[in-house]
Amino acid sequence: MNDEELLERIVCDPKVMAGKPVIRGTRLTVDFILGLLAHGMTEEEVRAEYPGLSKEDIQACLLFATRTLKDTDFMPLAV
Repeated sequence: MNDEELLERIVCDPKVMAGKPVIRGTRLTVDFILGLLAHGMTEEEVRAEYPGLSKEDIQACLLFATRTLKDTDFMPLAV
């Protein structure tokens, strides 16, 4: 599956989760899925917890985050 097909799995609708990016057909936000992975769940564990998700849905979340970060400018903050 190419990048554009994967990204079609992520949608933003102001009527769903206040417009946050979600996996199409769910109320699962991209940041929620990334948080599960960041806190140590494996892809298989996430899919077992949410049986409607596919491997491609999780890949789409990762790709969406990658593209979003790539297109964002960052400025260091003084500490």
